Amino acid sequence: MSAEKVALGRRLFYDRRLSGNGLQSCASCHEQARAFTDGRSRALGSTGQLHPRGAMSLANAAFSRSLTWVKAGRLTLEEQALGPLFNEHPIEMGARGREGEILERLRAEPVYRDLFPRAFPEARDPFTFAGIRKAIASFERTILSGKSAYDRFVWDDDRAALSDSARRGMALFFSKRLDCGKCHEGPALSGTKRLFANNGLGDRRFRIPTLRNVSATAPYMHAGRFATLDAVIDHYARGGTPGKNRSPLISGFPLTPQEKCDLIAFLESLTDEDLLKNPALSDPWRGVP
Repeated sequence: MSAEKVALGRRLFYDRRLSGNGLQSCASCHEQARAFTDGRSRALGSTGQLHPRGAMSLANAAFSRSLTWVKAGRLTLEEQALGPLFNEHPIEMGARGREGEILERLRAEPVYRDLFPRAFPEARDPFTFAGIRKAIASFERTILSGKSAYDRFVWDDDRAALSDSARRGMALFFSKRLDCGKCHEGPALSGTKRLFANNGLGDRRFRIPTLRNVSATAPYMHAGRFATLDAVIDHYARGGTPGKNRSPLISGFPLTPQEKCDLIAFLESLTDEDLLKNPALSDPWRGVP
């Protein structure tokens, strides 16, 4: 991790030349304004193939114990990058078999002729896919979210940070009646003790995602089943859909219309506007021909 790797990784993250056909960048599926998701139910690869699941938020991915929806096999951001770059079923970035061509594209860019040697000064040839993955991972580790109204209320003791409605919603969220915090726990409000769970959407277990910036990451669930937070809450209030291996925590709960509004107000308080607008995380190629 170094400032030089972060600067290189930021350029690569937003560069479409990194895909096989030059049509897609990492940012195509991870947009800053959407908390580094893409607003789609299912991610779309560079060749037009649909992924079976949606793009996960990269906010605080540096601290995540699992980086995919269905398995914990790839535990580092460097390892995780192997999937989007080289997957063939479905194709995402489509780099497999075109590695040499992609590296030549990058070598031809004057900015990279400066940035790659700075990031990897000891390398005989700094232009490698191993280096690309290290640089992108370094940038991704700077995508940090911790300045929401909720954070100011809890950690900075800013009593004015949350509205009365959001405070009531926070109490509901962590109450025994709703027990949302049993799955969405810890500072990230994601799965920590239990990483995966069946939430009543079929027979499979999926990653319990962070709820930070959740109001910016619609649609919801692993394949975008629900378009709104209102629909998500209705799903859990009715206890999901009965099925094999459904978590016993998904048992349903009564909720008044006002309580639903309060719960949504709390979830909206988890939005970190700094993350969505931070210039240090934005596209450095913007305005460049």
